[in-house]
Amino acid sequence: MKHFLSAAIVAFLAQIPMQAQGVSAPWDISPIVNALSEQAARLIPVLEQLTPMEWEAKGAPAAYTAQWRTVRSEVGYLVNVAQSLQKQPERLTLAFETYFRMQAVESQVNSLVDGVRRYQNPAVGDLLISVMAANSGNRDQLRQYITDLAETREQEFRVIDQEAQRCRGNLMRQAPARPAAPKAPQPAAAVK
Repeated sequence: MKHFLSAAIVAFLAQIPMQAQGVSAPWDISPIVNALSEQAARLIPVLEQLTPMEWEAKGAPAAYTAQWRTVRSEVGYLVNVAQSLQKQPERLTLAFETYFRMQAVESQVNSLVDGVRRYQNPAVGDLLISVMAANSGNRDQLRQYITDLAETREQEFRVIDQEAQRCRGNLMRQAPARPAAPKAPQPAAAVK
């Protein structure tokens, strides 16, 4: 009985549309995540123009080369996880990973821009910044989606917990079933 009620609650909550609780519908967040992914992918050709190994000949620290490799990898990871989120927008872990990858790319690019401007071409540095800035609206909408999705999940877990507590209380108040009294043996019929 207890398991049936728990399963019924979970099934009921799964049928409640997320948008009714303040979370964007999957068809609303999907284009945002797609735009974020596409905009991040626009960084790749700009990053390919960079020549950090040549910067070292001009006195740049070797760390720029490592950073350049890292940011190229991070952009690839960001695009992949954003595509996964687009397919499963209800997964909070994918939403968090997409957001954190986005932050990592932004941080790496901002740091790399100093080297680009100093050792290669200030215009390319400005281009990197503008490509990143073009994604800020998508990032902000993703952050809001994550907040709304987390809040919705917390509400769902609160309802599930309250219902589970209520069910436990009902089960505890029920009188235990009394076992049936054993039947007295019947005398055997006399054989004639």
